[in-house]
Amino acid sequence: MRHPILLSALLAGLLSLSACGSSTPEDHEDEQGRTRGQHQDGDRQSGEHGEVVKLGPEARRAAKLAIAPAAPGTLRETLQLYGVVRPNAERIRSVTARFPGVVRSVAAKVGDTVRQGQTLATVESNESLQVYPIVSPLGGVVTERATNPGEQAEQASLFTVADLGTVWVELALFPRDRSRVKPGQAVRVQTADGGPVREGKIVFVSPLGASNTQSLTARVLLDNADGFWSPGLYVRGQVTIGESNAALVVPAAALQELEGGTSVFVDTAEGFVARPVRVGRSDGLVVEVLQGLAAGDAVVGEGSFVLKAELGKGEAEHDH
Repeated sequence: MRHPILLSALLAGLLSLSACGSSTPEDHEDEQGRTRGQHQDGDRQSGEHGEVVKLGPEARRAAKLAIAPAAPGTLRETLQLYGVVRPNAERIRSVTARFPGVVRSVAAKVGDTVRQGQTLATVESNESLQVYPIVSPLGGVVTERATNPGEQAEQASLFTVADLGTVWVELALFPRDRSRVKPGQAVRVQTADGGPVREGKIVFVSPLGASNTQSLTARVLLDNADGFWSPGLYVRGQVTIGESNAALVVPAAALQELEGGTSVFVDTAEGFVARPVRVGRSDGLVVEVLQGLAAGDAVVGEGSFVLKAELGKGEAEHDH
């Protein structure tokens, strides 16, 4: 009788182990879901309206994100012209000797930055035999030097000094566009290689044409306090010839292509949300938003590509 009892106990134990060690497909899927949820608590999550990118304080500072609210704005109608940077002719001085004589020393060369009143050379007068200084009449850069020690200083120019704190941008204007360009219009100037943009205004439109180019000159006065705009550089200018209002605009730099559509990143309490949008007109600086945003939404402009890269990185990690 003991054998049947032992057999029954053995079968009961095996059934118990089988129940503890087995799992249903549904149980396995639940476990995978919990694992996925743990991974999604990182830098990339799904928000209410789209994917979310989270950055810590240090990452935010390093990304140098420019954030501004979506708001009503103005779109510019522009005319693109091409031209070259010139010195401001009203800020150029020729330096001559006050009295004829022999040049005894020269203290400046082409390219030197000089102060107003700084000695450029010394000359010994033929009449008095006294040595006197030749000084710069303004602060600027020496653009020409036409003398050396031992030469005679007469009435010819010894130096040319140009103040490059402002420069002229001379844009070629074709006759068909003459009626659209006038003094006072704003111009966005950019180097031919797509460098920084600076704002200026048209101060003069020449009434005379150039026979070799069959064009007129539209002159822009441009601030050059940082010395970036060197005379001789080729540039392009976007002349504002008209404006129109839009109910909602964002910076053009805010737009990013995600999953075959256009999106912007909005700064929210849960992180940077990738918000799909429908856009309208653009002037190159701002873009009209027709759908997907509300006035006041904090939109990332410059630096939004960093968030797109973070989003792509999160997707790659999630796939693995």
